[in-house]
Amino acid sequence: MMRIIHLAVIGMLVFAAAYVYRIKMDSTARTEKVLQLHAEARKEREAIARLRAEWAQLDAPGRLQGLADRHLKLKPISARQFDQLKNLPERPPTIVNPNDPDPIASMIDKIDPDIITGSLPAPEAAQ
Repeated sequence: MMRIIHLAVIGMLVFAAAYVYRIKMDSTARTEKVLQLHAEARKEREAIARLRAEWAQLDAPGRLQGLADRHLKLKPISARQFDQLKNLPERPPTIVNPNDPDPIASMIDKIDPDIITGSLPAPEAAQ
């Protein structure tokens, strides 16, 4: 009877040792995974810092001004580029009777509809 108890105790000790070893291996694997995730996060933070530094360099006003001077054929504004006051439309009356037609709408109605302004596509291209 004692031999059976001794064998059972030895079996339980072997089982307990195997279980503790399994727990230790699981915790080691999880620790390695956490360290790997920390290393990846550090690499990503460094990459973000590099990209921010590169963006700051690309977005520098002096660099952009140099590129604009080199690639855009812009000229300084001269006083002759502005229209004369006599060519401006007359100012609408300051007090408008509600029964009178809208003076701004009448100016808009006089605009040629074939003139394309801004970034709107031509009517044929829009269809």
